[in-house]
Amino acid sequence: MGRTRSTRAASTAVALAAAAVLVSGCGAIRGSWTSGEVTPPAARAASASPSATESSGWTPAVEATTTPTPSDDTATPTPTETATTTPSATATPGPSATATRKPSPRPTATAKPRTTLVRGDSGPKVLALQQRLEELGYWLGAPDGSFGSLTQQAVWAFQKSAALERDGVVGPKTLRALAAGVRPEATLSGDGVEIDLDRQILVVVRGGEVRTILNTSTGSGEEYTSTSGNRAIARTPRGRFTVYRAVDGEVTNSLGTLWRPRFFNRGIAVHGSGNVPPWPDSHGCARLSNAAIDMIWATGLMPVGSRVVVR
Repeated sequence: MGRTRSTRAASTAVALAAAAVLVSGCGAIRGSWTSGEVTPPAARAASASPSATESSGWTPAVEATTTPTPSDDTATPTPTETATTTPSATATPGPSATATRKPSPRPTATAKPRTTLVRGDSGPKVLALQQRLEELGYWLGAPDGSFGSLTQQAVWAFQKSAALERDGVVGPKTLRALAAGVRPEATLSGDGVEIDLDRQILVVVRGGEVRTILNTSTGSGEEYTSTSGNRAIARTPRGRFTVYRAVDGEVTNSLGTLWRPRFFNRGIAVHGSGNVPPWPDSHGCARLSNAAIDMIWATGLMPVGSRVVVR
């Protein structure tokens, strides 16, 4: 009995010693006791003062709810790494890139200078043309360097005399004929006027020589109705005639309106008109430009009693 009590006392002493050892072991992790429970290290770290933390050398663990500070290693790219990064110079081809270069315009061929003279032109070449025509006897008024209607009339008369196309354009063929000095010949041995129906020119003859050459337009050969209502053929009869009447002004008869006419065959006359084309176009008279008939009146080239030959 006494032995058993001794054994139990020894066991109790051993248990108390073990408990003391356990108590000293928990003190090594600096735990504190409150109501018999150990406060978690995270809770102690949250309530610890900075000085205590720094002195111990322990850094508190980052909790899951803490917002991380961005760094160069984070997944979020910096502005320079975003999709809106400005492309480099090689991304857009410059002017030298052949893919986007516009083709250079082809050089425009320089127009060759015109070598012909036509109505409306002016200048030294026109003046030289006029002087040459005047020298040959083709009347155009006073040479002034301007290619007007009278110069055109003279060019037509010259082209008819040279058997050239009657286009009024002074080109290479007309210039060559001008250089050759082409002139029509007369059949009259004395003074008078000759009308050439084939070439449609009127020439003033003095002493058997051609003095003045004019463009004229005679009967068209077509049927027409006169102002009196009669139907007739627009024809200029061939033959030898004499000027029997001259009217210094405008006359209207069955053939139309005549400016300063000189009659040589009934109602047919040489007269002025505002329309003298290079082809037959009248009712039977020999049309001249108004300026040309005025010149004939002023110089007395076709007086009453003078001869008229139509051939």
